[in-house]
Amino acid sequence: MITSREQLLQLYEPPAERALLKQQWELDRHCLRFIALSPFLVMATGGPGEALLDASPRGGKPGFVKAPDANTLLIPDAGGNNRLDSLSNLLDDPRLGLLFFVPGFDETLRVNGTAQLRDEAHYTALFASDHFRPKLVIEVHVQEAYLHCAKALMRSRLWSEEARVARNVMPTLNQIIHAQMGLTAQPESQESMVARYGAMIAAEQIKKS
Repeated sequence: MITSREQLLQLYEPPAERALLKQQWELDRHCLRFIALSPFLVMATGGPGEALLDASPRGGKPGFVKAPDANTLLIPDAGGNNRLDSLSNLLDDPRLGLLFFVPGFDETLRVNGTAQLRDEAHYTALFASDHFRPKLVIEVHVQEAYLHCAKALMRSRLWSEEARVARNVMPTLNQIIHAQMGLTAQPESQESMVARYGAMIAAEQIKKS
């Protein structure tokens, strides 16, 4: 068992110089372009004391995350299951890590910093549509940013058509939740769930002229 940093370092070669020097302290033009192309990110947050960490997916049309300057990102909260895990964590511990994906790219972009929850009208108005306005916006103060190499996504073949798994190899989400909760009512079908979510998302994305 590895219990010390010294033991860990004995297992690995030192990082290459460029793996260290590629880290930026703000978002350069390449990072900004990557974020503008990205429709999906994973947000990692902590919490009070020794609470477990949390990783949460966030998605939207490419460019759904805005960068008003090289040190700031704005992420609209589109809402979900209302557990508020990430948002509650940020109130106790403002540190967060973001991992941006671009479909077809094997590289990812890592951004670390701190965050504030902004509900002022001039923040939420930036993301308003005819049918949707976020209740709040996560304002990220960027402290580190760097592109992560392609090996993990290459190994997983994440974007490969041959790597796709048919959805029907597992029960639907609603069937799983009903089983986990011991519910006897008929669960919503996969088709109905997709249609319902699709209508909600379409309404969010009708932008004002």
